[in-house]
Amino acid sequence: MNMHKHIRLTPLDRQELWQLYQTRCWKVSQLAERFRVSRPTIYTVLKRARLKEFVFRDSTNQRFKTIQYGLKRLAKVEQSIQERLKREAKRYNKSYPGELVHFDTKRLPLLKGQSPTQPRQYLFVAIDEFSRELYAAILPDKTRNSAACFLTETVIAQCPYQIDYAYSDNGKEYKGTDSHAFVKTCKAHGIGQKFTQVNRPQANGKAERAIRTLMQMWHDKTNFKDCTDRQIQLGRFINFYNTVKLHKSLNNSTPYEILQYYFNQPLCKQP
Repeated sequence: MNMHKHIRLTPLDRQELWQLYQTRCWKVSQLAERFRVSRPTIYTVLKRARLKEFVFRDSTNQRFKTIQYGLKRLAKVEQSIQERLKREAKRYNKSYPGELVHFDTKRLPLLKGQSPTQPRQYLFVAIDEFSRELYAAILPDKTRNSAACFLTETVIAQCPYQIDYAYSDNGKEYKGTDSHAFVKTCKAHGIGQKFTQVNRPQANGKAERAIRTLMQMWHDKTNFKDCTDRQIQLGRFINFYNTVKLHKSLNNSTPYEILQYYFNQPLCKQP
């Protein structure tokens, strides 16, 4: 017979408890602390132990033993699993390139030999949800104008497909009024905007993961001569990321291969 999953004291625990109590060295309060149960529970166990009853008692509620109850519980579990999978599929699986592109920004560390008083540079990234194709650029500040420049001169200039939505956190470089540079650029190119929940930047996980990969594989493993060299090495790594690096999330394919397969599909199925 299986024990209830929330049982606090097993038969072995009850025997050990009774043996400790018989030594007269253990008080009820000490036993309660050791076995992490209440003192009334200890008194109940001792009462049954005097009757040599160490096994757990069977449930008197017969409803839990019926097949009907088990089938209902199984149906509820299966339904909850299906609903969760549907929500995850809707959230994470996009059906075409450009349906949703994630944007994020990171301040870059100072290069070796640079003075702390020198201005910092910022890494802007954009990654396509469907193909995981990555775009990145280094800009001198984290402003709305730099974000708009990154969108037009890097993403839109290089992207071979239309972008439907730009997804980002609520940073000032991405969110604002109609006069906001990034917002205006999005509207001018027919790009909608979606944002993470406030104070939940982790919801933009794909962009954050791309930044972490960039820092680990590109920035931390390269000795840059200067800022210009860092720009050049970034371009080389982006090319490697999109055309050579295999992605587990893409079934060990590259973003380039995913895009190539998608755009080479026939527009209409042959009869």
